[in-house]
Amino acid sequence: MATYFEIHPENPQTRRMKEIGDALADGAVMLYPTDTVYAIGCAIDNKAAVQRVRQIKQLANDKPLTFLCQSVSNISEYARVSDAAYRIIRRLIPGPYTFLLPATKLVPKLVMSPKRKTTGIRVPDRIACQSLLAQLDRPIASTSAHLLDEEGLSLDAEDGAWVDKAKLFDRLAGVVDVIVDDSLEDGVRASTIIDLTDDEPAIVREGAGIDEALNWV
Repeated sequence: MATYFEIHPENPQTRRMKEIGDALADGAVMLYPTDTVYAIGCAIDNKAAVQRVRQIKQLANDKPLTFLCQSVSNISEYARVSDAAYRIIRRLIPGPYTFLLPATKLVPKLVMSPKRKTTGIRVPDRIACQSLLAQLDRPIASTSAHLLDEEGLSLDAEDGAWVDKAKLFDRLAGVVDVIVDDSLEDGVRASTIIDLTDDEPAIVREGAGIDEALNWV
């Protein structure tokens, strides 16, 4: 059964964050809040944990995972970023966006798209996420914990307005090691996905933050 951590939404408790970070470094898989929907994640460099994330979400190895990092400087370590892509990313981070970029050799094969050699990277705008990333000191491999429709809307949402987190926790408590709850409302839309692998940027999926994205893409 997963260990439950309730953290402060604005000032996460240092001791609890260290416990979570240590667990992730040791290979734990967690259920945690992002600035879009709840996600299942682990340390990007733990192969066994990444494979567990795939198994929980029933993702084949040819389906790429997203990973979260703290800043644009972290992005440049794991992806090749053109000047044009950099300008778009700087305008939109932190926020509910996934950027598809050519992967560097630092990206594990279990995370990237094997055919295109690309990776999806996010810089989240949520204190809990940023605190987790700072404590772990490496990116978090991640996938939505929700069942999503083709438009990226959560099928776990009730009346399209909110998600019953208790039901989500119950559903996954037996398969993850850690559950993180910052007591904020969960979103119902997944991230907007922006493909920056070519000269012309393209929106692959319209999700949270789409109006702002359209100003720059």
